[in-house]
Amino acid sequence: MTTTEKKDELVVVTGGTKGIGRAIIERFACEGYTVATCARNEEDLDALKQDVEARCGNKVLINVADLSKKEQVNDFIEFIRLTGKPVAVLVNNTGKFVPGTVHEEEEGVLESQIETNLYSAYRVSRGIIPDMKKRKKGHIFNMCSTASIMAYSNGGSYCISKFAMYGMSKVLREELKDFNLRVTSVMPGATYTASWEGVDVPEERFMKPEDVAEMVYSTYMLSDRTVVEDLVIRPQLGDL
Repeated sequence: MTTTEKKDELVVVTGGTKGIGRAIIERFACEGYTVATCARNEEDLDALKQDVEARCGNKVLINVADLSKKEQVNDFIEFIRLTGKPVAVLVNNTGKFVPGTVHEEEEGVLESQIETNLYSAYRVSRGIIPDMKKRKKGHIFNMCSTASIMAYSNGGSYCISKFAMYGMSKVLREELKDFNLRVTSVMPGATYTASWEGVDVPEERFMKPEDVAEMVYSTYMLSDRTVVEDLVIRPQLGDL
């Protein structure tokens, strides 16, 4: 694919200002792609845009949005539509982690986790998939977790939401394969991101966000005759 073709298509990464999302944006932008992202904090978005554009030389389109809120998802989808660029890659990365146990966590935690970790991806996907189907071209990466396939203590509603996210991803894979659309469930283990700030664990014990981004990019670069359905990535010494 030429540089012009890359710039004419759009890579959409939700929740892209930190951690894995930011690493994925940097990986695609530095390969020549135009990238669009959203987050709740405008200052973080502005800083991301300036930094990545200066280093990679390609546009990063930003939109302030809280994707746990349906109306703001709709606004973000309209923002993507108004770019005039077809979406080649969608990375559903928006998410948050609230530790706790099902029987002890505060009232409303499950609803909050589902809204952020599942419904955001469900709604964004529904907004973008129709155009992908028309073009019979596109790749969706759903950022699940090793918590999608193995519950762990103090995971509570987060694990529930990630199991559900994995289920949605598997459904999309079945629904979209006949339209030549690829769907990949990405399941990273402990990665050094803001979610782990304050934890008394050496940084070397975590995976690098850049390693997850590299696997996403490499998976996308496979021929359209091949799809990686499940991408499980863990720290070398195992889960924390």
